[in-house]
Order: sequence, then structure tokens, then C-alpha cells
Amino acid sequence: MNNPERINCTKMADEIADKIMLTPRLYEAFCEVPRSVFLDIKKNAFSLNPQPINSAQWISSPLTVAKMTMALEAENCDNILEIGCGSGYQAVILSLLAHRVFSVERIENLAKSAKQRIKNLNINNVHIRYDDGNLGWQSYAPYDRILLSCACTKVPENLFKQLKIGGILVAPIGDKEQYIVKFTKTNSAINEKRLDDCNFVPLLGGVQ
Repeated sequence: MNNPERINCTKMADEIADKIMLTPRLYEAFCEVPRSVFLDIKKNAFSLNPQPINSAQWISSPLTVAKMTMALEAENCDNILEIGCGSGYQAVILSLLAHRVFSVERIENLAKSAKQRIKNLNINNVHIRYDDGNLGWQSYAPYDRILLSCACTKVPENLFKQLKIGGILVAPIGDKEQYIVKFTKTNSAINEKRLDDCNFVPLLGGVQ
């Protein structure tokens, strides 16, 4: 990353750290990942607000990315499944914390552009699939962690089936009012804890 980009990313990471607790590794991930690569409007790259991207979609606020990632407890996990790749920013943040990241995107041009960005960044542990996110990605299940980067009123049962016992799933739940919810899978139940409010595009079925 060029020096000005690193400086701006570090300032952004400092702003996030002023608002919520970050682990040292997550703080460094925000400093290291060149956020401007993931946005078309570069001047807004380091804002803590969500920003528009292609296909009438949005890249989440980096503060929301931080909240979701902290809730996920992703560090040193073997494999993570993300539903809703979008620009690829969240997946790349996770790639610096976990061994492997598998991300599903239902909009073909977003999946293609995210793949190209990740290739350009020489990141080898993020794998992107163009498919309906409701289906998950069965080939590499079960997953230590699952993250939904899109909102739903109810997590598809199929995703819980692909989560390991003891695993954590984090998702934005709700319609007009949305909340980050942390689900933990045990042998006998799915326990849930509501965390913070949020605002995500909806989880939709099919592909386009």
C-alpha cells in the first residue's frame, strides 16, 4: 500500500477505535487493507458512513464492519463463510484474521469485480462464489464462523446446518429496524444475543 493510503487507513482505524474496542490484530487489519480500492468514489473512502457501490448496493460503514467482526470472534479460525461479498472489503478484513474465507455473492458483476480486487491485492485465502447466498457453500462446511453481510428477518436454516457445533454466526436481523445478532450453536440449541443497531441491504434469493 502506498504511504498516503496507509496514513488515511490508520486515521480511520483510530476513529473506529475511539468508538469501540478493537483487538490489536483487527486494528492492524483496518490500517493495512487499502479501503479506497473498494469504492468508486475515492474521496469518501475513509468516511465512517456507508457508501454506494455498483449494482445499487452499498459498502458497509467501517465502524459496522468492526462491530460485526468483533462479534464474530474471527481470529485464528480455520474457515469463515460470508454471505454477501459485495465489494470484498469485509472478506479481506477477515482474511487477515482467519486461515480461509469463503464468500458468496448473488450479483455476478460484484462477484467478478471482488475477485479481481482480491487478485490484485495478492490475497490467496479468500474464495468467492457467484451463487444464491441462502444456499451457503456446502463444499467447505462445516464452518467455524458464518457472517451475513445482508439483513434478513430470519437466518436460513441451511446456514445453521453449515455451522460447526460451538461455532458463531453473526447477522443483521430485522426489516425497518435492524440489529446485529450473535448466534452460538450448541449440541442442543442455537443461542442468540442482540448487540447493536445497524442498516444493511436485504438478503435476497436467486442470482442476477
